[in-house]
Amino acid sequence: MGIVNIEEDLHDQLRRASKVGCRSINAQAAFWIKIGMLCETNPTLSFNEIVERELRAAGVSPQPLAVVRHDEAA
Repeated sequence: MGIVNIEEDLHDQLRRASKVGCRSINAQAAFWIKIGMLCETNPTLSFNEIVERELRAAGVSPQPLAVVRHDEAA
């Protein structure tokens, strides 16, 4: 494991994003790095397709959300 020097602004964005994703700053950086590498090596896939592929590889089966129409919700 090593130390990576990044700009202060990027570190601030990492800190903010880590709160949204409930991750540590290091885990958020690792997530961004992994997704970035996967995007570069799979340029024809969308972000959502890459995440879905990674979830399935980890044994997670994402369930589709049910769509509720506003006129049926009442």
